[in-house]
Amino acid sequence: MTTWNYLKDYLTNIDWVTLLLSIGLVALRILIVLIIYIVIKKISKAFVSRLFETYTQKNAISKGRAFTLESLTNNLISYLLFFILIITILQLFGINATAILAGAGIIGLAVGFGAQGLVSDIVTGFFLLLERQLDVGDLVTIAAFSGTVEQVGLRTTQVRSADGTLHFIPNREITLLSNHSRGDMQALVDIVVSNNNDIPKTIEILQKACDSIAMDNPAITDGPNVIGIQNLGVASTTIRILAKTVNGEQWGIERLIKEKAGISLEENGIKKPETPFIIGNDKG
Repeated sequence: MTTWNYLKDYLTNIDWVTLLLSIGLVALRILIVLIIYIVIKKISKAFVSRLFETYTQKNAISKGRAFTLESLTNNLISYLLFFILIITILQLFGINATAILAGAGIIGLAVGFGAQGLVSDIVTGFFLLLERQLDVGDLVTIAAFSGTVEQVGLRTTQVRSADGTLHFIPNREITLLSNHSRGDMQALVDIVVSNNNDIPKTIEILQKACDSIAMDNPAITDGPNVIGIQNLGVASTTIRILAKTVNGEQWGIERLIKEKAGISLEENGIKKPETPFIIGNDKG
């Protein structure tokens, strides 16, 4: 028997009606599964969107943080639904998914050991965003890096230093975080004057200058107030001035206090400490 005759006999003996019916039934089941997958995916996306919209309104979080968290949640749900879809389709074809799951588990375990850092970055980044530990525009100190947060990602956080350097910090390395942009900030100025001055009068002059500054600056939330003598030296006295300001305005207020205090002291004849001159005797 030739190959053609064998193939002809094989095709003739096939029950085409039953075969086509089986294929059609499997195709119908796959179509139903795909429709269910699409519907569930859209419902879950709408639910997550509504959930984060409510969460954003109640907790007053930034749109950037809410968008990042929402995207992460949608991606996780999509991966889970797609995995379930693949397993369901394989079962429709009569393929045992248990062995596949076991193999995937072993592979996942091996990949997990190699990607511990990546997983740690993502988990830490998620909680950094969720707990509002920092946000874009915040002034922070992370380990040895200080600067302004430019981007908070799931893997890295970008901080730009005052000199313009952009630092990419893996989220898993953020073990100690100091955020300088939460609530009012403190402006602190030390004024050094000569001990030959009338110190109580000097303090009174400085307080009047501080009162005039407070009247013209809405960025000041409390003070400035002359706290008193901070240090008493042999030839000089240090007087401390303290104020609370709107976040980010503390440096400008410090410069303003120094300027106004210097002008007021000069106008009232308050002397600065004299700088001693050292005369050297060169030999040789």
